[in-house]
Amino acid sequence: MSSSTISEAPGGAWAVMRRGIALSDEFLRGITATVLLGLVAVAGRVALPVALQRALDGATRDGAGTGAVVWPVVGAGVAVVTTAAAGYWVSVRLYRASEAGLAATRTSAFRHIHDLPLVVQEAEPRGALVARVTSDVDTVSSFLQYKGLMLALSALQMLTTTLVMAYYDLRLTLLVWAFQLPLIVFLNRSQNSLSRLFGTLQDRLAGLLGVTGETLNGGETIRVYGARGYAVARADRAVADVHAAQTRCQWGTTAAQTVAELVPSLITVALVLVGARLTGDGLTVGDLTAFLFLAVLFVTPTRMGVTAFTEAQRALSGWRRLLGVLAVQAQDPVDDAARTVLGAEPAAISFAGVRFAYPGGHEVLHGVSVVMEPGQRVAVVGETGSGKTTFAKLACGLLRPSGGQVLIGGVPVDRIDQGSLRRRVVIVPQEGFLFDTTIAENIRFGVPDADDGRIRRAFRELGLDEWLESLPLGLRTPVGVQGGSLSAGERQLVALARAHAADPAVLLLDEATSAVDPATEDRIQRALEKLTTGRTAVVVAHRLVSAQSADTVLVFDRGRIVEAGPHAELLARDGTYAALHDAWITRPQYG
Repeated sequence: MSSSTISEAPGGAWAVMRRGIALSDEFLRGITATVLLGLVAVAGRVALPVALQRALDGATRDGAGTGAVVWPVVGAGVAVVTTAAAGYWVSVRLYRASEAGLAATRTSAFRHIHDLPLVVQEAEPRGALVARVTSDVDTVSSFLQYKGLMLALSALQMLTTTLVMAYYDLRLTLLVWAFQLPLIVFLNRSQNSLSRLFGTLQDRLAGLLGVTGETLNGGETIRVYGARGYAVARADRAVADVHAAQTRCQWGTTAAQTVAELVPSLITVALVLVGARLTGDGLTVGDLTAFLFLAVLFVTPTRMGVTAFTEAQRALSGWRRLLGVLAVQAQDPVDDAARTVLGAEPAAISFAGVRFAYPGGHEVLHGVSVVMEPGQRVAVVGETGSGKTTFAKLACGLLRPSGGQVLIGGVPVDRIDQGSLRRRVVIVPQEGFLFDTTIAENIRFGVPDADDGRIRRAFRELGLDEWLESLPLGLRTPVGVQGGSLSAGERQLVALARAHAADPAVLLLDEATSAVDPATEDRIQRALEKLTTGRTAVVVAHRLVSAQSADTVLVFDRGRIVEAGPHAELLARDGTYAALHDAWITRPQYG
């Protein structure tokens, strides 16, 4: 499967983790109290073996009273209750802090993705960006909630336990560490390889998400062409890639877990054999019992630590991928008061020596220079691949030129306040995308403050009120997933009404190429006439009927404007435009 085009964030594990936590203040909110509670839990666990040792030695000591046993047992009970209560609140606080921090991180990542240059979004494999704000963040969530601070507290527990064990017997303590050190070395050497394995797994999961989405969205095409076998084969390959990556990860984690299970068993056996020989040589039965309990406390973090270590590698992979997308510079990283705000009046659009090339591709536009006057209706025509759609995207600021300058109202696009640019310059794409809600809510998506009266007025001014009233629920009519309940032409009508309700100063229209019935096509043409009146309008005309009524026609050929002028004048020249027109007349489906 294709991998993401956005690289992962570089740096070591601790550097990546620090940068990840720094994404939101919520991660560290109340961390001091949480750490203190964790320390109480650790102290309670360590105090329990000490209390048991006191009770056991008190019970076997000649002449000892009842209190020598009762009070240590009471102390042990208090330690158990305290440890349980502190552990509970540590878990609760970790859950709250991590979820709040991750919610803020998801929000900032989602917004950042929408601010990325369009070429970056389009170059990224399907599902990859979705995975970075869903499954990648989920891996971080699981680690932070259940293993993050616990891993740090486990290290503290091992240190504390070591000190207490050394108090009882330094020889046995050194014996425990003689078995523990090889495991630490093994885990340290395993870190990089596991991190790479989990990074590959996350990439494969993103690929599977993309294939699944494409298969569902293209269900109709798959059925029409009988391509079920091809679609299933693609899905099978994606599933196989994920399975292979998961298997490699499992081999790595299983090896670590096996060693982690073996080491505690060896420690217990060694302590019993050696400790039994040392009993009586300054080591009481109570001391040995306490030491065995302490050894269990010592190795428990090791067992849990291996699981936490594995999840840490998965979380680090998720953080690297998330930080990688956040490191990509937004199209306009600064949106301050120094930027120009576009007014409501029609604005001129100027291209000055504009060149453009998609990442990794050849140059699409070559030194294009043209001025479209305020209020002028401009049609852009040309063969497929001539650069006309790219020209339209540059004209509305969706793309930025590789060279030269695009100006709207005399201001370079990169110096215009993005909020006003999106409000005053509206593009209607070939396929008017609709969300799975009502017609009214689809209009409000482009005009959030529009009430029903304003929406109905938009339809009425475009001459679409009769069509709207013919729908079963009018504005409340559900459009279905991606507008599937409406025809292609009807989706275009809603898109035109959405653009009109926004009342833009500049309108860019990439004319739909889908065949529509005559009645709907007539509605679209009449709506276009009214929509473009009084505005600077640029129409990418796939059907030259739109060019006939334009003030100026720009004819593109291989990334250059080769002709410009009114429809009648260009026909009289008998050049490229005339040839396009003749082809359109003889083949009405041309475009």
